[in-house]
Amino acid sequence: MLETFPLVGAIILIINILSSVVGFRDKRFFENYSFEIDKIRKGEYYRLITSGFLHVNTTHLIFNMITLYFFVSFVTYSLGGISFLILYFASLIIGNLLTLMIHFNQPNYSAVGASGAVTGVLFSSLLLFPSIELMIFFIPIPIPGYIFGIGYILYTLYGIGAQNDNIGHSAHFGGAIGGVILTLFYDFKVLYNSKLMLSILCVTTLIAGFLLYIKRK
Repeated sequence: MLETFPLVGAIILIINILSSVVGFRDKRFFENYSFEIDKIRKGEYYRLITSGFLHVNTTHLIFNMITLYFFVSFVTYSLGGISFLILYFASLIIGNLLTLMIHFNQPNYSAVGASGAVTGVLFSSLLLFPSIELMIFFIPIPIPGYIFGIGYILYTLYGIGAQNDNIGHSAHFGGAIGGVILTLFYDFKVLYNSKLMLSILCVTTLIAGFLLYIKRK
């Protein structure tokens, strides 16, 4: 990590963990705050945010929180805590708005997860620090950040194609867009310093968008 783990990141992690655990145990709580097309269309817009602090199961939660843990310091180190929060919530909201648009005519569609926000943080980190390396549990050598990112993206693309769970895979696409746009807004020089990484992320985003289009058809 570039610095002591940021307080703002710790707060986001704790809120995610606590609210997800409550959701695991309390079905009514889960249903009251999850992303549900029918309820959002009726005016419960808070679900665009609250659904990002719930998860389908422990594996879903751990996967998102480990990803956030690995990358949050890079964003806060470069952009600052307030900008990180704006990027995090903007990516979450953009991801869920895109999901709402894609599934608008599917009133029974529902999903949960911090995936949109986490993907935004992931893409931002890779743009800001394209050469970062990570130490992953049980792997004795450093893993390039882009390898981890590609793995995360492949999982996303698989989920978009399968659509066999309640994980908001389509939100990853919107979150990626949010992360890239906000990073360019805060630090435009990454457009010149991270051309290759930006190209990789844009191509991946286009592929995800194409899969979503095909799925919608």
